[in-house]
Amino acid sequence: MQIERNAFIACDGEYEKSDIVIFGAPFDSTTSYRPGTRFGAKAIRQESYGIETYSPYQDKDMTDYVYYDAGDLELCIGSGELVLEQIKDMTAEILSDGKIPFMLGGEHLVTLGAVRAVQEKYDELYIIQFDAHADLRDDYLGVKNSHACVMRRCYELVGEKHIYQHGIRSGEKTEFVFAKEHTVMTPFDLSGVDDMVKVLKGKKVYLTIDMDVIDPSEFPGTGTPEAGGVKYTQLLDALLKISSLDVVGLDMNELSPPYDPSGISTALCCKLVRELLLMFSK
Repeated sequence: MQIERNAFIACDGEYEKSDIVIFGAPFDSTTSYRPGTRFGAKAIRQESYGIETYSPYQDKDMTDYVYYDAGDLELCIGSGELVLEQIKDMTAEILSDGKIPFMLGGEHLVTLGAVRAVQEKYDELYIIQFDAHADLRDDYLGVKNSHACVMRRCYELVGEKHIYQHGIRSGEKTEFVFAKEHTVMTPFDLSGVDDMVKVLKGKKVYLTIDMDVIDPSEFPGTGTPEAGGVKYTQLLDALLKISSLDVVGLDMNELSPPYDPSGISTALCCKLVRELLLMFSK
């Protein structure tokens, strides 16, 4: 299911010995504004050699752990549903081997494929979402499986109040009404993280990070930028708190390298991938 082995920095270890497995999902066929996220995972790998393996934030070094990067999936062109099945199969395979799947998108719809696999393994699953957009539409222009609908589809899998949404600052009015009834949303900022961590102690958690949660002044390289976002350091602080939870799968998505020729957005992603790998290493 892969077309290359161009590993993220320090992620060239043996699969059998790794606790976390990275794989890319280069898909952006339902992007509603500016495409290009299909190039995100490859760009992150290529630019990862511009950062250090050591994290001064956590006083940990990637070289003290074993990571495996499986490369990008060779995804079907023309069928979003088949793409979701391919992602589900890859995620399920990693889970069955007792490892944590870490997917690099791609647009946010790819999360649905991974959540389908994780939810089959863990019935009582909770989702933590960092995002600028609610992604709770029932459909977008008649399409049910769209990056604008991904959390609505995930809600249908995990159920009432099992999705915690942070940093949301954009969406239709109906999405915010839906969230009040069915999810736990903290709009605009990350102030709800402390209370959430207390509630989710001992629960199985899937973490999804849409990078447009960060303000476009720090992260312009995304297809649907939204003013009023959080800072990188605020997101990192929130994630460090979440690292105490039982995260059984995660993804990071919506980097669109063509919209930031400076490379700053990609470099930010590289640093965040490093931090996430170290957070959830055993």
